[in-house]
Amino acid sequence: MSDMKSHTKNVFWRGFREGLPFILIVVPFGALFGVVGAEAGLNILQVMSFSVLVIAGASQFSALALLTDNAPTVIVILTSLAVNLRMAMYSAALVPHFGKVKTGLKLVISYFLVDQAYALTAKEFDEQPNQPVENKVAYFFGVVLAIAPLWYVATYLGAALGASIPDAFSLDFAVPICFIALVAPMLKTMPQVLAALTSIIAALSLTWVPYSLGLIIAGIIAMMVGAYAELKLERRK
Repeated sequence: MSDMKSHTKNVFWRGFREGLPFILIVVPFGALFGVVGAEAGLNILQVMSFSVLVIAGASQFSALALLTDNAPTVIVILTSLAVNLRMAMYSAALVPHFGKVKTGLKLVISYFLVDQAYALTAKEFDEQPNQPVENKVAYFFGVVLAIAPLWYVATYLGAALGASIPDAFSLDFAVPICFIALVAPMLKTMPQVLAALTSIIAALSLTWVPYSLGLIIAGIIAMMVGAYAELKLERRK
């Protein structure tokens, strides 16, 4: 029993170490949201509530941009939900690994299921699918420990000190780099590559659609292309 606990502890800290490189992305990403939120007129409590309750950078930026443009509340909510639909796919992918976990712990896992945590956890479970569920949970929370606290701290610092950050220290680079780092290693099959290319082309072609709805349309088109390509590939096999 002692050996099992020791191994689980080692897995936890391995997850923590492997999550540390994402600090280079999470910190400027969170700080950027804090700055943008403050510039949009939100006070620190509102900015922090946004980051703590939503804890999803892409949908936070989308919602904030729409609110700044005085978009209808329904559009803001639907867009945020659409951007976060990927979380449902993340959850479905992890069900075989966390299915036997207690409900209370599942709720905590679902709250912390951010892009970076999913990317590393999915890779870990693909490589070691038969490890005990305790180790899987430990690895997940190890990654989360390296990411979540700094997300909150960086958001606060961005909101509190944003006005004093020189323009030369632009933080805008964090958003695209974050998603490139997450998506690129996962493009392993032709359907996945086609879906990614389709989303890029469609998103650029639909920039004229109001309220950033072109991104949602592009995502739907990309999923259809990827699914169709997957189906064709299966039929050939």
